[in-house]
Order: sequence, then structure tokens, then C-alpha cells
Amino acid sequence: MNSKAVLSQTEVGQIINAARAEAQANQWAVTIVVVDDGGHPLALERLDGCAPSSAYIATEKARTAALGRRESKSYEDMVNNGRYAFLSAPLLTSLEGGVPIVFDGQVIGAVGVSGVKPGQDAQVAKAGAQCLE
Repeated sequence: MNSKAVLSQTEVGQIINAARAEAQANQWAVTIVVVDDGGHPLALERLDGCAPSSAYIATEKARTAALGRRESKSYEDMVNNGRYAFLSAPLLTSLEGGVPIVFDGQVIGAVGVSGVKPGQDAQVAKAGAQCLE
């Protein structure tokens, strides 16, 4: 039988705090979502001034990164390079800003961020996802 780490509310809080700190340091109004390895939301924080639609988009970015076991940007790259079939893939958003959380070589969740430019969303998500290393 295999064993794996799971995110507790302690780690989820650390991830949210690290991502929020990165966003606030850059004065970016974003939504930050943390999901478990199955893409189920564990926490969502929408910073002041961020559009309500970002809550949905950030959740889908996080879910994509968790279920796909890779950054959501990789799907965006596939589509941009002509693999348009990925536009119809279920439970996938091909937008940059979803980053898996890896612990002991296993994906245990993901962070999704929406609200600013794609690379900036990813920068905030990475700050959260990598804070446990």
C-alpha cells in the first residue's frame, strides 16, 4: 500500500499567506484558490478590488493543475501551438496561472490564481505552491 502526504489547514493557510504576500507586494488584486490532489477546493481568497469572475477562473486553473499534474500553462501552450482539441477537454482550462503543489515527488494539490496578466497570476501561484519546500 502506498502512502502520500495530504494538505492540512495549516499548510493551506501557509500557501494562501505566501501567495497573498506576493500579490500584495506587487499591488495585484487577485483571487487565490488552493485545491487538493483531486481538484476539490480547500480555500479561496479574493483580494479587494478583484473581479468576481476571477473566483471561478482561479478555481478551474487550480483544478487543471491538480488533475493534470502539471502547470495549466502547458495546456495553453498546446493550444497555442495548434492542438485545438484541448479546448474541448473536460475539467481543463488552458489558461496560465495554475501550479501543482509537489511534496516528496507527488502532487498533493494545486494553487490557482486569476486577476492580473497570465505570467503575474503564475508568479503568485508559484509563491504559494513553493512555500512548503
